[in-house]
Amino acid sequence: MTRLSFQLYSVRDFDLPAILPQLVKIGLQEVEGYGGLYADADNFQQQLAESGLRMSTGHFDLAMLRDDPGEVIRIASLMNMESVIIPFLTPEDRPTDFTGWQAFAATLAEAGKPVIDAGLSFGWHNHAFEFTACENGRYPIEAIMEASDHIGLEIDLAWVHVAGEDPVTWLETYAGRLLAAHVKDCAPDGECADEDGWADVGHGVMNWDKIVPAMRSAGAELMVLEHDNPSDAMRFATRSFTTASAF
Repeated sequence: MTRLSFQLYSVRDFDLPAILPQLVKIGLQEVEGYGGLYADADNFQQQLAESGLRMSTGHFDLAMLRDDPGEVIRIASLMNMESVIIPFLTPEDRPTDFTGWQAFAATLAEAGKPVIDAGLSFGWHNHAFEFTACENGRYPIEAIMEASDHIGLEIDLAWVHVAGEDPVTWLETYAGRLLAAHVKDCAPDGECADEDGWADVGHGVMNWDKIVPAMRSAGAELMVLEHDNPSDAMRFATRSFTTASAF
């Protein structure tokens, strides 16, 4: 059964305590967390509970997981999460060749072992750089996913599109390995410059008629709505939820 969630990073610049009950009002029951929310995790979990929301997945910095896996697992357990996901690697930390990506992927796999041992799923969330070919023609995402069968993928479909790749192809490639899919949209060229070129789901150029069946076939049961820089939080949430509910 397909479920809808909402990446709270999308509304980081808005009044989050006011936003949470509005998300419930439009029909959402699940959200995805990010690092800035965990400083007072106990209090935030109370806010979620009072609003009627569950944080089923969460993004955590790799350094935090490596330095204090116990705290990551504590927060994940507190929030009743299913999956701990590493969301990003800064440009200065990115390997420059495929061998380097293989070494990074081994480090990632090792860091995820405590999470898996705790009974949680562990995975990677992509941007565009993982789909830029290395010197040997292979992709960083291949190194990451080959490092361990225990590394799942939260595929960000819009970033795959930005990289010039076909989301359907990569959904098929990693069928059975998907923890979730980030469902977001790209505006037509030259539009929505004030929102960094992103669009509400269903109001951009992503070919959902092809992508949605591929998501289902690949086993992406959790669809996480996201927009990196919406000018109107509830416009994005409402329109995107309406679109994705019809998927």
